[in-house]
Amino acid sequence: MTQDLRRALDAAQRHSLEHLETLNDRPVGATRSVEDLRQSLLKPLADEGLDAAQVVEELVADVKGGLHANTGGRFYAWVMGGTLPSAVAADWLTTAWDQNAGMFAVAPAAAIVEEAAGMWIKDLLGLPAAASFALVTGGQMANTTGLAAARHRVLENFGWDVERRGLFGAPPIRVVTGAHRHATILRALRLLGMGTECLIELPLDAEGRLQTNDLKAELAKHPGEPTIVLMQAGDVNIGAFDDFEALMPIARQHRAWVHVDGAFGLWAAATPRFRHFLKGADQADSWATDGHKWLNVPYDCGYAIIADTAAHRAAMSQQAEYLLPSEARDQVDWNPEFSRRARGFATYAAIRQLGRKGIASLVERCCESAHAIATGIGALPGAQLVWEPRINQGLVRFLDPGAGATEENHDARTEEIIRRIVASGEAFFGPTTWNGRRCMRISVCSWQTSPEDVRRTVAAVKNQLSDYAAA
Repeated sequence: MTQDLRRALDAAQRHSLEHLETLNDRPVGATRSVEDLRQSLLKPLADEGLDAAQVVEELVADVKGGLHANTGGRFYAWVMGGTLPSAVAADWLTTAWDQNAGMFAVAPAAAIVEEAAGMWIKDLLGLPAAASFALVTGGQMANTTGLAAARHRVLENFGWDVERRGLFGAPPIRVVTGAHRHATILRALRLLGMGTECLIELPLDAEGRLQTNDLKAELAKHPGEPTIVLMQAGDVNIGAFDDFEALMPIARQHRAWVHVDGAFGLWAAATPRFRHFLKGADQADSWATDGHKWLNVPYDCGYAIIADTAAHRAAMSQQAEYLLPSEARDQVDWNPEFSRRARGFATYAAIRQLGRKGIASLVERCCESAHAIATGIGALPGAQLVWEPRINQGLVRFLDPGAGATEENHDARTEEIIRRIVASGEAFFGPTTWNGRRCMRISVCSWQTSPEDVRRTVAAVKNQLSDYAAA
């Protein structure tokens, strides 16, 4: 057994290093079709098993060409970070240790590591030290956890025990947000039984922010009604931040719970250069953010932070006769899962590797790279800078030069140029629709993105624009 394990792990290490060390030499996007991948991977289920090392070798061969180089420096399609060396290593150890990080009694070291990670994250993000927290799978469950605590508190304020009585007959909850809220919010509302009809979307200003007069007017329509206000720290298209300092007092006046969705944007608080975007955000009731974005730890890792610890625990905790409570923090009291991966090890390692200054530098470098890419592409003939990055998100568009070209023509040309860039293998971008127009979204979130990556990216776009114009 030991030799089988060693051979399998040796093979995994060798292929992992090869993958990571050749990121700059391979196409950024996957190169194989869905049909080709199915032909390789959808094998008949065998009666007899295989040697473990052989399984690893065949798996690597079968997925070759079907993986994005998203941990490298030229992947900009979604807000996806790379993975720091210490976090990769800690994640390997996490798998080998195979701790069930649900309770201190089950995995003592994992529980205390998580305590340290939560303490550091709150410090880095400028959030209340006394707030409770949960390490979850990502932004989806971070938002769900925060909104579960919110649901508990706003209904308890009306004498309704939602954990015992459910939502049948409960006072209706309204959820007020801006028009560009993230899709995970909708699913969180569905998962929590509130449904999407409770959502009231308000228009945004030119900077993508909720407007104070609109929020005042909406909250005044039904004073005293159970209300949750969703604010945003880092919109996925333009990186917009709500004006927390102006909006928080309005929400407080109406006893509304404020939840901040800051999947990547909350990390702007880690650097004095961008901290002003989050002025007043520390006055919210709950926050959601990710580690597998700007902290650059492996998937899956998100963080929910809740100022109202009683509401958080009431919404999540569940006891059973076979569980062994302890004087240490039991993760099961704060998380949606019982059995769960010990994702705190990778977070712990990443923060220790970077330190406060290193995290600030990482955020700043990503923002500088996003600005250089967006403005560099926007200056090219046939391109248009639609949104100049304030942080790490920008938008560009490619214009059809034909006489009388319509918005639909520009949309089609934008889609085609994106397709050509991705096919070139030099960079990976994705499309989005913003204010009714198709754009190419630029999101820089990886510690690996370098000035050379920026140069290669702008050159790749320039080449595709020239080739398309000449075709």
